[in-house]
Amino acid sequence: MAVLFVLCHGLALTLLPAAATVLSFCFLIAAPLLAGAACLWQGRRGAALGWQATALAMLLWASGMALNMADALHAGDPSSTPQISLLFYVAYGVPLVFVLARARRERWAISLIDALLAALLGVLFFLHTRYHANAGDAGMAGLRMMFDIQNVGIAAFALLRWACTDLPDRRAFFRVLAIYALAYLAVAGYINHVSEYSPFGLYADLLIDLPFLLLAVLALRAREPAPSRTRPRLRHAVQAGGPMILPLLLLVVATLVVDHQRYWALAGFVAAILGFGLRSMLLQVGLLERQAALDALARLDGLTGVANRRQFDAVLQAEWNRARRQGGALSLLLIDIDHFKRFNDTYGHPAGDRCLQKVAAVLQATAARGADLVARYGGEEFAVVVPAASPEKAHELGERLRLAVQAIPAGDLPQAVTISVGVAGAWPASPQPLEALLAGADAALYAAKRAGRNRVQTWVETGQEQGVPAGDG
Repeated sequence: MAVLFVLCHGLALTLLPAAATVLSFCFLIAAPLLAGAACLWQGRRGAALGWQATALAMLLWASGMALNMADALHAGDPSSTPQISLLFYVAYGVPLVFVLARARRERWAISLIDALLAALLGVLFFLHTRYHANAGDAGMAGLRMMFDIQNVGIAAFALLRWACTDLPDRRAFFRVLAIYALAYLAVAGYINHVSEYSPFGLYADLLIDLPFLLLAVLALRAREPAPSRTRPRLRHAVQAGGPMILPLLLLVVATLVVDHQRYWALAGFVAAILGFGLRSMLLQVGLLERQAALDALARLDGLTGVANRRQFDAVLQAEWNRARRQGGALSLLLIDIDHFKRFNDTYGHPAGDRCLQKVAAVLQATAARGADLVARYGGEEFAVVVPAASPEKAHELGERLRLAVQAIPAGDLPQAVTISVGVAGAWPASPQPLEALLAGADAALYAAKRAGRNRVQTWVETGQEQGVPAGDG
């Protein structure tokens, strides 16, 4: 289809020379529109923002060509380019720079800042190109140089993004964009520097079709596996440095226009500094929020929301060391949901998960002291670390926990549940190690289960067991 498009363009110029200019303009407008449509189609699959931004760039370029066509038909000079067309040709690069400057994921506020900086960059770029367009041959040379800089920058950043991106859908997008940008750079360089004074309607126009048709073909066939060799350091450097692209370009272009557009240049300086600062602040807030979420995931059980086994081990060791250092007491409760396997087999795993969540919430609410730690010990077992509490006080807490679980409303779970609790305590003068405290609480728990469940049992160093019947307070 792409080859047929070029052949039809060439045949139209050959067979209808009287209408060659109009027909060529039509083909030059259709080519980027086809590329934009292909990008929108591919945008449904992955890296949607990148494909949509590229489609917008194609629409802007086609609009510039359409205005160029209207001016040529009105003025009768197919070799001139009006300033309004220059605006669209300049704006064509803004969405591409925007998507190249973005990191992998951004919140909407950061995206809005990037969009505003990119829009202001386009305005300053247009002001600079309009100034050069009115400055004779020397100005046109500067104008062509500015377009070369824009095209080289887009191609270079696209290649860098392609080399450093690890996600397959984004890697496929940057691969397509890089190949297109290189083709566009080559064609634009030829048109701007070799056939710069040639009017539209000649065979050189066929070259202009090529990068857009290439983009359409590549967009429709975009597939890219994950890279076999990762470059984490380079990838992280590119992701971290990407947000600097827009502010730096804005500063550079503002410097170029400061002699003829002072107030716009000042706006560019202020926007670059404030925009980058505000963007960095929002990014830092997001990083802190993600770090807090990761810390919570490392410390909390994903199902019940109480502390996980890793957090339990760390807190128990820290409290043990503090009790030894300061001469305080330390107690430990191990809790098991009675007949949980039967409950799970009868009502299914979703009901079992709800049971674990409900029991954990009740334990967390009942162990009200801020220093107490409720943790999921494993499976249907929970643990409570009770600093600065004697075994007697811990036993009382165990009773409160048992009664609270027993009082869970009937409508919350398919059937009533109970718990068995083993209590163990440590004293500063005791020579027992931490493992003995865990073993004691475990022994007391199994004693409570052997005694009929739904009760609290306390372990003492003498090896004896002291228990309280299920109905006692």
